[in-house]
Amino acid sequence: MQWSERIGHRLKLRDLHILLTIAKAGSMGKAATELAVSQPVVSKAISDLERVLGTRLLDRGAHGVEPNLYGRALLKWSIAVFDDLRQGVKELEFLTDPAAGELRIGTTEPMAVGFVSSIIDQLSRHYPRVIFHVIPGERRALVERELRQRNVELVVTHTSGVDMQSDINVEFLFNDRHVTVTGMHSKWARRRKVALADLLDERWVLAPSDSIPGMEIAAVFRASGVEPPVAHVVSFSIPLHQHLLATDRFVTMLPLSMLCLGKRLPLKLLPVDLSEHLRPTGIITLKNRTLGPVAQLFIERARLLAKRLTSNMPGSGGRTTTTQGPG
Repeated sequence: MQWSERIGHRLKLRDLHILLTIAKAGSMGKAATELAVSQPVVSKAISDLERVLGTRLLDRGAHGVEPNLYGRALLKWSIAVFDDLRQGVKELEFLTDPAAGELRIGTTEPMAVGFVSSIIDQLSRHYPRVIFHVIPGERRALVERELRQRNVELVVTHTSGVDMQSDINVEFLFNDRHVTVTGMHSKWARRRKVALADLLDERWVLAPSDSIPGMEIAAVFRASGVEPPVAHVVSFSIPLHQHLLATDRFVTMLPLSMLCLGKRLPLKLLPVDLSEHLRPTGIITLKNRTLGPVAQLFIERARLLAKRLTSNMPGSGGRTTTTQGPG
């Protein structure tokens, strides 16, 4: 039977939406409550879908319902359909009112403080009613959960080691690197030359050692000929890093881009000679996903900012990072 005869005239978006809701809720009753319709309406929608497609979509058991092999396949593409429709509506809204729009961004906390916030600042000046949703997290979770489940349109992060699968697109922007940082009035802040070995007994605040940032920081230490120190505080939280560094009792390693672009950060970049350990940084998107107009604007600004950042990044000499940053 041809598409137009079997599917095109009979498959309803409303029924697909009901299927998505059931898959999330785990039962027809909960889905009916969430959709504010009766349970017979939900049951009929699924029956209609199964009849049109010629196969069962849900397995029913004592603990509720869940998609079977066929249901999961249909859900995979239904999510893409609804996402493309949503993007289409966003584009129409943006064309009607270019000052408005919405963008969901996944990024790491250091990138949020520096690179991403700088782009948002620029865009918000030209498009004051655009809404930005910034979802911070660790790179693997951002790509596998947030991006692939279409909770964000793009992810801004370091890209080394990204699994270049068929559905993933990676655009390189610039090379970042870790630098050693302390408080403005730390006893180390006045030194003209500091060896990494001199800091091993200091109070370190670092990312978890089993995370990608933690492993990259450990690699920087080992490339410089020393083993990573035992951290006194272990956390991804950049506000926590900043608060502890402001006491002038702690040291850490942070991405140089954050120091260059983070505005009014009262931190001191220490003149530690580290072995070069570059971190390719860029934007990760889904190849089969249509990006909205605000996402496209964001990527254009990111390219420009990356060029200016690359030309203005300092060397390894000490610098007070109350920077306004390039761009």
